Amino acid sequence: MSPPVPSVKPPAAPVRTGDMPARSESAGDPDEVLMERFCQGDAPAFDALFQRYARPIQGYLARLTGSPATAEDLAQLTFLSLVRSRGRYQEGARVRPWLYAIATNAARDHARRHRRPEDLTPEGELPLTAVADTPEPRDAGLERAVQRALAQLPEGQRLPILMHRFEGMGFAEIAEALGLTESAVKVRAHRGYARLRELLAPLHQETAE
Repeated sequence: MSPPVPSVKPPAAPVRTGDMPARSESAGDPDEVLMERFCQGDAPAFDALFQRYARPIQGYLARLTGSPATAEDLAQLTFLSLVRSRGRYQEGARVRPWLYAIATNAARDHARRHRRPEDLTPEGELPLTAVADTPEPRDAGLERAVQRALAQLPEGQRLPILMHRFEGMGFAEIAEALGLTESAVKVRAHRGYARLRELLAPLHQETAE
């Protein structure tokens, strides 16, 4: 029987699986060790992975979808998918790229199911209410400007930038997550960063004046 999946909520209390302690000796183990133990039926290993990645995954999805509420639902779905697909996990495979691939696919599926004409702003952009990992960004205006600029990038450029700049992932990990070569990811990220600089150039000029 699959272990229950904790609800993705702000970490007000420790996440528990059944009657097991929220944190166990497995908390400091590498992702791959935890995943292998979880595949063998060790529920606390799943708890440790959840504790490690629930907030980062939800933050990534919030930036990707522009909706904290949607991100919470998709993060829950991401970990549920992890439970269901654990039988396909190959021993030694890196867990973080796989988890972000699941989250990205969940966001894509959600967008296909729910995209409507009214989802776009009058300028033809996706509305953004993305939140940062910290409760209040140092410069809310800059944060909104960056999010608007990111929304104008094609997905192929936006995803590598979100993973690289906001999630701290290396290009090799991003390549695994997106099913691309590392060189292809670097090219897309380079083009995306260049386009971002163009889109944000007016803002830089305003702050310099």
